[in-house]
Amino acid sequence: MLSPEIIKKIKKIHIKTGRIVNTMMAGQYKSVFRGTGIEFEEVREYSPGDDVKSIDWKVSARLGRPFVKLYREERELIVMLVVDMSASGAFGTTENLKNETAAEIASILAFNAIRNNDKVGAILFTDKVEKYIPPKKGSAHVWRVIKEMFDFKPENKGTDIQKAVSYLGRVCRKRTASFLISDFLSEGYLRQLKTVSRKHELIGVLLSDPGEFSLPDAGILLAEDLETGEQFYLDASDENTRRRFEEQKKLEYKQAVESIKSADMDCIEVNTAGSVADALTKYFRYRVKRKR
Repeated sequence: MLSPEIIKKIKKIHIKTGRIVNTMMAGQYKSVFRGTGIEFEEVREYSPGDDVKSIDWKVSARLGRPFVKLYREERELIVMLVVDMSASGAFGTTENLKNETAAEIASILAFNAIRNNDKVGAILFTDKVEKYIPPKKGSAHVWRVIKEMFDFKPENKGTDIQKAVSYLGRVCRKRTASFLISDFLSEGYLRQLKTVSRKHELIGVLLSDPGEFSLPDAGILLAEDLETGEQFYLDASDENTRRRFEEQKKLEYKQAVESIKSADMDCIEVNTAGSVADALTKYFRYRVKRKR
């Protein structure tokens, strides 16, 4: 049974995301993702006018004349929501916590997918894969996914993006459009991102909160790492301490963006102080323009 608080949050997100899906993002999702899933079908001999990018060089070299690869478009798209459920998601200095923002993002994407008759699945992870929800169609299934994101209680607190992405690569044999929603407070994941992004379309959704990048001028502060439980004191009244803290956090954020992009992935940056709808709409518009 869901608590009244969770039910209230789900109802709120349903109303909010329904309005967004039906107005601001109507048609954009379909324009961007319909037909991105393709499967290899066969090779045939090259004909004048064929795209040289489709030439199968190995077959051509073996047979002594040019051949091209042919693909067929999949009838349906599989959308996977790979959502970070680690303890750092409980941080927030605005109206929403990071994990609430993550749930809103996932809900908008799920409702868009189901409206387009695509399958939706989810991988909820911390420093291990906590839960796998196989992709299916239908509004009842989407509601299950959304309820899990709001109500799920993970066993662990840490973050291991490498394990989550590796699991995606093993469990999803068909090509997917996968949204990796996280604050990317993890290490050693770049190689795995590059490997899995060759098969799946991986899109990074980088979460942040404005309070992560600065310290208040408030004297001695006791800070705690939500994932490790480590506590430490900071002299927030010292200007140099505040400056070094800000520089370090901005550097870590910049490195996360660069890692995502170096894996040949798109990066959607979402701050808890901003509008999720605006961030996703901006991204979809960018993708539509890029396809032209």
